[in-house]
Amino acid sequence: MAGRWAHFRERVRPVPALAGLAIFAALLLIDSPLQDFGRFGARPARAAAVTALMAFWWLTEALPIQVTACVPLLLFPLLGVFGGGLGDELRGAVGPYVDPYIFLFLGGMCIAAAMQQWDLHRRVAVRIMALIGTDPRRLLLGVLCGTGFISLWISNTATAAMMVPIALAIVGELERRTGIGRMQAYGAALMLAVAYGANIGGIGTKIGTAPNAQFAQFADQSLGLSISFLEFMMVGLPFVLLFTPVTWWVLWRAGRADAPAAEIGAAVVAEAAGKLGPVRRGERVVLVVFAATAALWIVGKPLHTALVPTFAGLGVKLLPAHVEGGIAVAAALLLMIARVEGQFALAWRSLRFVPWDTLLLLGGAFSMAQGVQQSGLSEWLGAQLQSLASMGPTAQVLLACLATVTLTAVASNTATIGVMLNVLKDAVPRSNLVTVLFASTISASLDFALPAGTPPNAIVFGTGRVSVAQMVKVGVVLDLAGAVMAAAWCSVIVPAVLG
Repeated sequence: MAGRWAHFRERVRPVPALAGLAIFAALLLIDSPLQDFGRFGARPARAAAVTALMAFWWLTEALPIQVTACVPLLLFPLLGVFGGGLGDELRGAVGPYVDPYIFLFLGGMCIAAAMQQWDLHRRVAVRIMALIGTDPRRLLLGVLCGTGFISLWISNTATAAMMVPIALAIVGELERRTGIGRMQAYGAALMLAVAYGANIGGIGTKIGTAPNAQFAQFADQSLGLSISFLEFMMVGLPFVLLFTPVTWWVLWRAGRADAPAAEIGAAVVAEAAGKLGPVRRGERVVLVVFAATAALWIVGKPLHTALVPTFAGLGVKLLPAHVEGGIAVAAALLLMIARVEGQFALAWRSLRFVPWDTLLLLGGAFSMAQGVQQSGLSEWLGAQLQSLASMGPTAQVLLACLATVTLTAVASNTATIGVMLNVLKDAVPRSNLVTVLFASTISASLDFALPAGTPPNAIVFGTGRVSVAQMVKVGVVLDLAGAVMAAAWCSVIVPAVLG
């Protein structure tokens, strides 16, 4: 225990830790519009103080990131951010730590652990290297495009969970084969390609990420506009195709410093494949479970629709996230009870591969987002956009995109778009409303700068291959570029497709 305490103390940076507390105190105590916001009272200021504290500590790594993730458990109930009794405050703060997406991530990482146990991840990585080529630029593009394609059809969280072990295996194989040691820059770029590919790919289809479905439902119910799957794809998919090369270029510039020479060669890849030997039965079992899980995730929406009446009869409200999380946990349990070659397909010892700290990071991010939304802080931020109506159409779209990207850095994309759709509906003239809402929906998926911004960012950060500084340096550039491109693209294409 003493050794662990000493290790913790070594990871604490006193100056940034105290600076974060100073920012927290300032937002909490200094008089501002956040201290008296309608029916919410001073709760927006309290949520802003906690959010700023967590964001600053995460950015500066003042404390271990999983410790910062636990801040809402203490401060939200203490400050009364949710505006209820102690029971309501505790439920509001603790509930996000057992969100269905936590179990989705846990199940996905258990599958990844089974892949590592049987070296399946390494076989897949070598195969990708053989197909794409060993030029580091092509490998980076391949990981980015592969992840983006998968994310078109299943959640970005599940996609990132699937692709992380493969990307790790590629990095490990390159480091072993080139003998150049740990690739700080290129390794980080490959891992960020997974996170960013998952975020970007989800923009392309109606089912790619939750905000897309939220927007389609909002347009139907509030605007009387039915957007078909194809119509959405005609707007979203071209944007994915346009923004992916931009992302690849930015990532390559960040990662090329220690990228391996292209001369690694096909012979080396063939040698690596040869050392793996023939495919073992354990690999086949894990691959079948992996493929079946991915297939069930792909048909998750119709599966959810089919199951809703059954659960409704039991008095249970079934969400799509429950279905995806249940599929992931069921797959993990199946691997843990299936015996292959005298051992379990997922042995207890292999659970060490699961990044448990990242579960806390995700829970903290979700809890922070819940506090931002329930405290009224998100409404206050959205209210600052009421001046949009007096601006020109182009300025309306651009400002909405920039505001959405900013808000989604501290709140989940689902919470962000839930606020923005309602705020923008009353702030923008009807003639430009659909364009603005569509652009805002795309922008809700364009947070690349912070680990807590999206679950894929958190998953990738949990590998230990990406520092906060690296993510911020690349992510801020892509945040700004994405917001501008989303505004420009939607201004042109949305009127053409949706009239």
